[in-house]
Amino acid sequence: MDKLKRVLSGDEADEESGIMSQLNDSATLSWSTRIKGFLICFVIGILMSFLGSFALFLNRGLVVFAIFYTLGNIISLASTCFLMGPVNQIKKMFAPTRIIATIIVIVSIALTLFAAIKANKPGLALLFIIIQSVAMTWYSLSYIPYARDAVKKTVTSCIA
Repeated sequence: MDKLKRVLSGDEADEESGIMSQLNDSATLSWSTRIKGFLICFVIGILMSFLGSFALFLNRGLVVFAIFYTLGNIISLASTCFLMGPVNQIKKMFAPTRIIATIIVIVSIALTLFAAIKANKPGLALLFIIIQSVAMTWYSLSYIPYARDAVKKTVTSCIA
């Protein structure tokens, strides 16, 4: 369990690394606090995305849905900062294996909010929501070993 904590927090260094390591450890959140923070943010993000679905039945519902769905995704994505820490999370997001997915996620989030709020184009917002969902799925799969390869093979076999 300690090995898992060190890997998720990005601290794979030797345990006898000195005073700086001890200072850093005393300034960070405990493991149980990290788990609680992750769960609270993740659940809030999922709830916001889910509540956005009810907005589809309101006037200007697609715009409200786009905003709630996107904010829910942002909060869910930020929840992982509790597990790994924000700096380590950003390093992992921009690692060579997931940089393209990360850029597409960030751009699609920005374009969804722009289309929903500034341009007021529900159809365009819906297109960016779809792109955002696919990009978030692809980004999430990058954390599971060989998941992307399995999805590529499955899609290829279904299309061919």
